[in-house]
Amino acid sequence: MKNKAIFLDRDGVINIDKGYVHTIKDFIFYKDIFKALSLIPKEYKVIVVTNQAGIAKGLYTEKEFMKLTDWMLKKFKEKGIKIDKVYHCPHHTEGTITKYKKVCDCRKPNTGMLKKAQKDFNLDLKQCWLIGDHENDIIAGEKTKTKTILIDRKDKNITKNVKAKNLLKAISLILKS
Repeated sequence: MKNKAIFLDRDGVINIDKGYVHTIKDFIFYKDIFKALSLIPKEYKVIVVTNQAGIAKGLYTEKEFMKLTDWMLKKFKEKGIKIDKVYHCPHHTEGTITKYKKVCDCRKPNTGMLKKAQKDFNLDLKQCWLIGDHENDIIAGEKTKTKTILIDRKDKNITKNVKAKNLLKAISLILKS
């Protein structure tokens, strides 16, 4: 039997997106995040899929990203919330770090992170949800037939899918479906 997952973008969904967030002092959880994630039924895997162009652009290292990720996961664990995996894409075509300056299949709107999770967790992507705050998140979901919800705190002019003002409302929509 295949598994289900809820994919979450990081910046703009889990934490306030200040642009290239890579330090604990700059990482601010949205106030509803812990309540929202505590509502997710246990049959769902919870997986973060995040583009991290700042690594390719030399703004921070992969080691710094992992330090912040470990801290974030610890905060979730302290609240009794399990994040099954964090996938990240360190690539960008305009990067300054040679090994990360490239076209890849993992940077959303490409589907590499979703397909890797599908393989790693035996997922039925048609039974999964992707919650993101940018059109590229939604496009990645659509390409894999994953259901999508756009977190739209600013009334963006993207009308082709389900919208929610915050993660708590997005999880409520999933629970009602």
